[in-house]
Amino acid sequence: MSASDKASRIRLWDFRSVQMRAFHMSWFAFFLCFFAWFGIAPLMTVVRDELSLTHSQVGWCIIGSVAATIFARLFIGWLCDHLGPRRTYAWLLVVGSLPVMGIGLANSFETFLLFRVLIGCIGGAFVITQYHTSKMFAPNCVGTANATTAGWGNLGGGITQMVMPLLFAFSIGVLGLSTAMGWRACMVVVGLLCMATGVAYYKLTQDTPEGDYKDLRAAGLMPERSQSQGNFLNACKDPRVWALFVVYGACFGVELTINNVAALYFLDYFEYFKEMPTSRAIAMAGLFAGLFGLMNLFARTLGGLIGDKMGIKYGLRGRVRWLFVVLLGEGLALMLFAQMNVLVMAIPMMIVFSLFVQMAEGATFSIVPFVNKKALGSVAGIVGAGGNAGAVAAGFLFKSDIPWNTSFWILGLVVSGVSLLVFAVRFSPAAEKESKLELEAALEARTEANLQPVPVRA
Repeated sequence: MSASDKASRIRLWDFRSVQMRAFHMSWFAFFLCFFAWFGIAPLMTVVRDELSLTHSQVGWCIIGSVAATIFARLFIGWLCDHLGPRRTYAWLLVVGSLPVMGIGLANSFETFLLFRVLIGCIGGAFVITQYHTSKMFAPNCVGTANATTAGWGNLGGGITQMVMPLLFAFSIGVLGLSTAMGWRACMVVVGLLCMATGVAYYKLTQDTPEGDYKDLRAAGLMPERSQSQGNFLNACKDPRVWALFVVYGACFGVELTINNVAALYFLDYFEYFKEMPTSRAIAMAGLFAGLFGLMNLFARTLGGLIGDKMGIKYGLRGRVRWLFVVLLGEGLALMLFAQMNVLVMAIPMMIVFSLFVQMAEGATFSIVPFVNKKALGSVAGIVGAGGNAGAVAAGFLFKSDIPWNTSFWILGLVVSGVSLLVFAVRFSPAAEKESKLELEAALEARTEANLQPVPVRA
């Protein structure tokens, strides 16, 4: 541990230390939130037929699912600075579970869109996840910790593409529910899981290695809430924050868009699915779409890990250069994916594209903890909101009459251009020196921990 009790290494099989409990609970909570957030996406063909949705209305549902998250992330980042991640996450999971279950009441485009927008608020979970791990891990591994918890959480977007069609098939094939009741029952199950996880988060975690914000403030060990009121405004005044806002929109925004449209894209644009029965076609399209999200199992971690390694060797500027490389790679890979019109070629290209997308996300949040440590929640909230702002902007491409493969190509071109904005993220010599000193302290603490004798059991 470092002097501030932040963990200087990630011990995956440790479930007892406060740092690793926060690590495991934050990624699992975000996984469930992501699962619930996009749980309806692989079933949209069923919903589209039942509610008679037009192409434009489907587009509005795509936009609505990510629009509310912009404001949720901004608010939740501020809330983390004030209440702490433990209480913020618990409340988000419990309250957010209500629209997840409530979407089963939708019987028209308007009511479905309303619940789709409200469900988007649980996407704010990402900010809490990054905030909590940033509070628990030292500079030598914080990028890896942030990337892993977020990546394993984002994995929910891929797993839901595979599991929800199977759960839907089980509800109508085994339980005997109608098609209309089947997709509704699926969402109720997911909502109940979110609610239970909210209670567990409150019981099993604490805000920092030293304790909860409430107790630390009472003991005079951290500033009162009133003294942190200006943090959000200070974060807003920093141009680097807005550069990362746009950059994150170009990677995480693209991932959100793919999660929303991938299954429909495969069903509508590839002949492979045309002759299949509907339920089988939905399941197969969900399986292939889920491969995109499954890359989160390691790709985002890889982005954060290399970001940490570049930080150790080249300082903060090394993290920035790595972000440029993977973001440019993402844009080029997306343009190539857009040209694939045969499934056997499209799937491998989608996986390569997914690798770069998620590495870019991990690389982005290997930089965020160093921008403004006094306003960490606000910075994380603003940058995280950028991902959803990017998804909203991309959603208009898929709402228009432009063929979706052309929309993908345009999106790839935009991402490639945005990669140049990375170089607007600069750090002063003083910030580089401070980061180097913290890094050396963390590495020294890790070395000392390795030299500790292993206790011998009698």
